[in-house]
Amino acid sequence: MTDFAHDPRMALDRLLTERGIDYARISQVIGRNPAYIQQYIKRGSPRRLAEDDRARIAAYLGVPEAMLGGPVQRVAAPARARGPGMILVPKLAIGASAGAGASIDGEAVEGEVAFDPKWLRDLGADPRALSIIRVEGDSMAPTLDDGDDILVDGGDAAARLRDGIYVLRMDDVLMVKRVARAPGQGRISVISDNPHYRSWDDLPMASVQLVGRVVWTGRRVR
Repeated sequence: MTDFAHDPRMALDRLLTERGIDYARISQVIGRNPAYIQQYIKRGSPRRLAEDDRARIAAYLGVPEAMLGGPVQRVAAPARARGPGMILVPKLAIGASAGAGASIDGEAVEGEVAFDPKWLRDLGADPRALSIIRVEGDSMAPTLDDGDDILVDGGDAAARLRDGIYVLRMDDVLMVKRVARAPGQGRISVISDNPHYRSWDDLPMASVQLVGRVVWTGRRVR
């Protein structure tokens, strides 16, 4: 029997079936012709998804890219030396608003922070998909300041979209912004809390890749 975890096509087919999404719809999400994903799953053409296509589909379905054949994301794991039952969340060597080409998957881990699993559950966070990154810049001030650490739930993205603060990619730039549903199906607003920075009032969902929802922030006392 083929293991879904090692067959991205079967994994994608299963996810689409579970969510009631047809091949034409998911092809539309990535800007392809209606038969594109059906050909990928049923005929093996293309042999693998393009990196951008895979990232958009993963964000839309709210699953790790690794499930669709992408690199394995560093995830939290039970702590050993920090005491029983603790969750170690990786702190990645990357910042939101870090510039073109920034990515979460595959980034170096510069440390780990231990969290009480009950506290994480109270946040509604998925311990398997958490990471900590830093905020760079003041486009989200006063809500988030330059140098703040944010806890990002990669399991809470496009599939569960609701108003809130997200780490996202837009035009190949990784950033942290407030996201709100806009009038019209599949439309969102991407908002900078600092009025001196640009916001986007009406964008198609397909133009933005939601990486994960910000569920907590920590900052130094200044």
